Amino acid sequence: MSVEDCRTVDFVSLGSEPNTALLVVSDHLDWNDSLGHQITLQEKLNAYLAFIESGELYRDFPKAAGKRVEIRVAFQFAPDASAEDFLQKAGETIRQAGFQFSYKVGISLPPPDQMN
Repeated sequence: MSVEDCRTVDFVSLGSEPNTALLVVSDHLDWNDSLGHQITLQEKLNAYLAFIESGELYRDFPKAAGKRVEIRVAFQFAPDASAEDFLQKAGETIRQAGFQFSYKVGISLPPPDQMN
């Protein structure tokens, strides 16, 4: 499970944050090829949006129904300036679709008992 595999959702947590279905992208890539990394991340974020908008999230995780949905990217390496601009635009697009978006540096996952 990683940012490079856009066919899977890396992590879904329904208990780590109140009333939130949290979908986490695990991004271990460095920013040496910032544009390539951004394209990879964009494909992954698009796949997450499709997963939510198609209803697959609610079919696979019925307890997500009625919860706020947030996509969070957990980066191992801090984004460069170009990536920061990309993340701002991606966040706007995701929010316009009706979902929340966040990111943080330092990959940390919810405790196993809170992951579904």
